[in-house]
Amino acid sequence: MNRSLGWGCRLRGALLCLTALASGVSAGRASSPGLLVTVGDVGPRSALLWLRAADATPASLEIGVVGGPPGRRLEATPASEADFTARMRVDRLDPGTRYAYRVRWQSEVIDGEFVTAPEPGTAAAVTLLWSGDLGGGGRCRTPGTGYPIFRAMAARRPDLFVFVGDTVYADQPCPAPPNLGGADFTARDLPGFRARHRHQREDSGLARFLLGTSVAAIWDDHDVRIDFAGPAEPLMPAGRQAFLEYWPIDAPREEPMRLYRQLRWGRLLDLFVLDTRQYRSPTAAPDGLGKTMLGLAQRRWFLDRAARSDAVWKLVVSSVSLSVGTGRSVRDGWANSLNPLVPVGDHTGYEHELLEIVHELAARKVRNLVWLTADVHFPAVLRLDPLPGLVFHELIAGPLQAGHGYPRWFDRTLNPTRLFADGGFDNFGEIRLDGGGLTVRVIDVDGRERFVTTISPEPAP
Repeated sequence: MNRSLGWGCRLRGALLCLTALASGVSAGRASSPGLLVTVGDVGPRSALLWLRAADATPASLEIGVVGGPPGRRLEATPASEADFTARMRVDRLDPGTRYAYRVRWQSEVIDGEFVTAPEPGTAAAVTLLWSGDLGGGGRCRTPGTGYPIFRAMAARRPDLFVFVGDTVYADQPCPAPPNLGGADFTARDLPGFRARHRHQREDSGLARFLLGTSVAAIWDDHDVRIDFAGPAEPLMPAGRQAFLEYWPIDAPREEPMRLYRQLRWGRLLDLFVLDTRQYRSPTAAPDGLGKTMLGLAQRRWFLDRAARSDAVWKLVVSSVSLSVGTGRSVRDGWANSLNPLVPVGDHTGYEHELLEIVHELAARKVRNLVWLTADVHFPAVLRLDPLPGLVFHELIAGPLQAGHGYPRWFDRTLNPTRLFADGGFDNFGEIRLDGGGLTVRVIDVDGRERFVTTISPEPAP
């Protein structure tokens, strides 16, 4: 990240810091006209506003409490070095408050809203949606309809959307027809990755949905290349840069490429967003002591933060499933695919590290743990009983729109009980946290609820 592009300004007594994501040079493909705006990584007193314009013409922002007095204003110039994207950290907000914003660029005006997180001690209810896998298997933006699932998602009016990987399928062309033109190529360089993200984000349904909520996004393999493994993948730096340019991720100043992070939403929720790609060992390596998906620093960060958390629920975002074996010739997810058909498993997964994590969570008495995953293109709700005294759940959603998967044998390592599993339709998940527990719903593209259940919290040990 080029820090020379950052600046701050004091407006009406409030500090708004704007930092453009920039490294590399935009070239090779012309930008489409228009303005895109999204808010992400929201906290109790801050939010990260992202915008993308077609050129470096300055854009103006006004933000204020819904129903309140006129908001604060500033101007920002999109950075040509970052494909005309910019990020704006807005501080000194009020917790648990709905804000409205207006962004003007040339003759365009975009209005949006988001909710700030409650203070950590406030037991306010929260509703979030999660899913992944958008535009795979040749099922991309279609002329006229685009991605219809976002209409059903917008109708739920969530406080937060968790985008669990495969935000683009940069490694798969979108044939046109039947899809809208502009993505019929495989990304092989930074301009290509930028173009695929830009094409995706310009979908009108996705853009409108993101104007009504905030987002916490993480990548998965197709954001770069199928089943890629961290440092061994030569396209990773370009794919990572484009991902950071196109999603509002509040990376720490000392680690501008870091994607894993923690978002606290009141007394009820701690959200841990894991990066299962950037630090992983090669997938073909045998499972064992030296094989890692998270890397030592991220794993220690997660275990320490989860153990210290006093939130009722700890939701962990993993772009790959704990209980469903994936990958082609070797395993790509956590599971070694130990099941009745393959009783010895594959032994190229990441189960050794997963079991180390599970044992430490049990030893440190972490309770009310729920994993949110995607990637397998079918929804499922699993209860996992890996150790005496440790029970948690894996909730799987997706695809948003991609090729459909179907339930199969679940890996037996964590002793899963299948509460729900189905396939053959686009879907997303909804979680409602309140004093009564965690209510999870699986919802299809038409807004129909396919499954609902409530999980009660365990008492503190």
